[in-house]
Amino acid sequence: MFYYLEGTVALIEKELAVIDCGGVGYACHTSQNTCASIQSGKKTRLYTHLSIRENACDLYGFAEQEELNLFRLLLGVSGVGPKAALAILSIAPPSQLALCIITEDAKFLTQAPGIGKKIAQRICLELKDKLAKEQQTMQSGGGLVMQVPAQAGAVNAVNEAVSALMVLGYSQAEAMQAMEGLKTDSALTAEELIRACLKKLAAQ
Repeated sequence: MFYYLEGTVALIEKELAVIDCGGVGYACHTSQNTCASIQSGKKTRLYTHLSIRENACDLYGFAEQEELNLFRLLLGVSGVGPKAALAILSIAPPSQLALCIITEDAKFLTQAPGIGKKIAQRICLELKDKLAKEQQTMQSGGGLVMQVPAQAGAVNAVNEAVSALMVLGYSQAEAMQAMEGLKTDSALTAEELIRACLKKLAAQ
């Protein structure tokens, strides 16, 4: 229903931002990262997700499209609701979280309030399985092929970066295109490669 909201930030509270769009204030549940990136009284754009349930209608908004994509992926994991997803998104930028998922760093995810070891491991497992299925589909369709690592450290920084970009909602082809021209044979870490690719993708 809503792709994004663009207006003036009327109010910022913990995991809540109210955006004034033409005199109507839209309350958007959001992450601490998005709250930190916007300013009261300043114009902003939040990419939105509308959740309609039997007894509630909630709007979620994020400063970055990648954060929204990761929020929706997290909601698809068994046992992860909006509150848990926002808690996870509040502990680190989307690029770092995507890399944690790819490298199965479940311990990092447990820093989020209410996220225990079991649910953190489930997030890594289910999202990596989803990514693997997407890559298998691309392989059968004649697309680019990349292996999803079975264990952290079993893949180089380039593969990790491409896989993390796919977690953030980009296709494998888009991720590989963004990687072109970067010094992938240098000492850049996977996280540095992800950030560089996101800048290129945002500029397109």
